[in-house]
Amino acid sequence: MTGILTHIWRHPIKAHGVEALKTADLAVAKTLPWDRVWAVPHEAAKLDGTNWVRCANFSRGAKAPSLMAIRATLDEATRTITLTHPDLPDITFNPDTDSARFLAWVQPIMPSSRAASAGIIRATTQGMTDSDFPSISINSHATNNAIGEKLGYEPSPLRWRGNLWFDGLEAWEEFDWVGKRVRIGGAELDIKERITRCMATTVNPNTGLRDADTLDVLQDNWGHQQFGVYGVVVTPGPIATGDKIEVL
Repeated sequence: MTGILTHIWRHPIKAHGVEALKTADLAVAKTLPWDRVWAVPHEAAKLDGTNWVRCANFSRGAKAPSLMAIRATLDEATRTITLTHPDLPDITFNPDTDSARFLAWVQPIMPSSRAASAGIIRATTQGMTDSDFPSISINSHATNNAIGEKLGYEPSPLRWRGNLWFDGLEAWEEFDWVGKRVRIGGAELDIKERITRCMATTVNPNTGLRDADTLDVLQDNWGHQQFGVYGVVVTPGPIATGDKIEVL
């Protein structure tokens, strides 16, 4: 069965806003361009600012649910980002030079019981994905719909913080791609592994409030807490919404 690429989403600052794209140029062994280029370590983080580290070192939606309601717009030319949130005024800033203003902006929606955000770092070797390799996450609307049937409503795809979304597939079909190669537009990706999910998926991305037992639904109905797969670009090329996905 052939799937159709419906959405391309990037997250310029890890866990702090999502941005929709129509096209992207994929490069070998790189994340989606400008995806998770920056990240927000908290005051208990253990990192040197250059190498990839686990997501537990960063402020993120699993621990600070309201972050899930942030939307982002990146100006690639000026490297400035505009963030919006239903409970905050809009802010436009340069993550490389203006972290203090960002920290003051985000502080009101951060839980006081968690380690406070301590700055912004820029990834130098690879984007700060949750995987320890430069991944692009691939997700299926059919699988999301299958979960929605158990929840009683269709959850927003933004709960899963994925990069590429496809329609026209069978639910869970993407799990069969692990170990195989897929072609999307002009690019090819090796599918490496399934994605194990966290508490961030329980949060409504419109409100920033926890309102769905996504992890329990996965565990109770399918015996795991996985959704989507990670791919690594092996052949560079352009992709665009409307492109087909083909298993090679």
